[in-house]
Amino acid sequence: MTAETLSLSLQLSMPEIILAVGALALLMIGVFSGEKSAPTVTGLAVALLAVAGLWLIFMPADGEAYGGAFKLDPFARFMKVLALIGSLVAMIMSVGHARSEQLDRFEFPVLLVLSTLGMLLLISANDLIAFYLALELMSLALYVVAAINRDSLRSTEAGLKYFVLGALSSGMMLYGMSLVYGFTGNTGFDQIAGVLSSETRHLGLVFGMVFVLAGACFKISAVPFHMWTPDVYEGAPTPVTAFFAAGPKVAAMAILVRIVSDAFLPIVADWRQIIVFVSIASMLLGSFAAIGQRNIKRLMAYSSIGHMGYALVGVAAGTESGVSGVTLYMAIYMVMTLGCFACIMAMRRKEGDSVENVDDLAGLASTKPFMAVVLTALMFSMAGIPPLAGFFAKYFVFVAAIEAKLYALAVIGVLTSVVGAYYYLRIVKLMWFDEAKGEFARISGELRLVFGLSGLFVTAYVLFGGPIGSAANAAAKSFF
Repeated sequence: MTAETLSLSLQLSMPEIILAVGALALLMIGVFSGEKSAPTVTGLAVALLAVAGLWLIFMPADGEAYGGAFKLDPFARFMKVLALIGSLVAMIMSVGHARSEQLDRFEFPVLLVLSTLGMLLLISANDLIAFYLALELMSLALYVVAAINRDSLRSTEAGLKYFVLGALSSGMMLYGMSLVYGFTGNTGFDQIAGVLSSETRHLGLVFGMVFVLAGACFKISAVPFHMWTPDVYEGAPTPVTAFFAAGPKVAAMAILVRIVSDAFLPIVADWRQIIVFVSIASMLLGSFAAIGQRNIKRLMAYSSIGHMGYALVGVAAGTESGVSGVTLYMAIYMVMTLGCFACIMAMRRKEGDSVENVDDLAGLASTKPFMAVVLTALMFSMAGIPPLAGFFAKYFVFVAAIEAKLYALAVIGVLTSVVGAYYYLRIVKLMWFDEAKGEFARISGELRLVFGLSGLFVTAYVLFGGPIGSAANAAAKSFF
């Protein structure tokens, strides 16, 4: 690597370098200042994420770095900005809950920054080895933060379950990568695609591809690799669950899109069958399993499984409009999810106890009208009711599926949306028509800001969503 290419590589990966150096500096500040430094470290971590995001927006550059292992294009930039926003908002939301959830340690924001660094590297991975290393960097920090509340049995159990199942999925994925490398002789996505277009594909390579896709599906918690999601969502501290539901899902979906649209594009007929099956299974399970849930965090876990199924409808299309639909879906999904988790974190009794039962939202309209209005808008949007943002998210992925002649997939998607609407509307009915069981404590300023902005986003998207749609379309052009 010459000095010139090294300089270009460093320039392209500057947001990652900012986060890596910043995380090490924050660790030093925490170690030398002791436990009292947690608020300072959190504030600096938020600033770090903001600087990395602003760099991506205002210093756009496209190209490949580090011998083709790292790729920056409009798709990567869009998804990175999304992941950074998700991490930043989750970190801000955790501030008011730090003491009660035992997150007031300087290690917590440092781990979130390291996990976000893994997400950015994962989104730009253009090589199987870079893909694996970035995924592990993201995941290892997540395993630790899931179990960070050591005094809570549920939190420790959540971390252990996530770690064991995550290790299993990593092993499967590595096995798949070794098969892909064995049958193509390359680890770079572009080179794999070149070999696949010039030769007939081997059955062994298809096996390898299945295992690689299984590893990616585990991270987005798509069926049948969803087993960890309900338990981890329920067991982990709520601010950590909010973090899980945003950035990591965006990053994992981005690499899934990149690997099927770059490396495996010549064998679209093979991977489409897998994605269609996983998508249908996720939509069905997400819709039906959530109906009986009484814990709102478990309900959100099944809801996220369903939403990943809808996003995969766009991936299955394998077209530019499909990728554009997925990109837009992830943006809207992330805003809706963060808004919902802000409302869940605001579910605190005046005595200081957090409550997580769906029934505890009864009569919210009479005690906290602003929160009830916002949560109602978010629930309608999650259900995909027009003219809210969630409707447009589903509309574009279903249109992409119809254009790709995947009629059955689109019909099943619409039908499962109708079933899913039941449990969202049940929450709305509880809030507006049932008797209040007690009043929640005063809502902190940062939570009020987050769910206020998310509520504004889902309602005003129909008027001001054009630039986001244009950015998603530009991102999709990176592949086609």
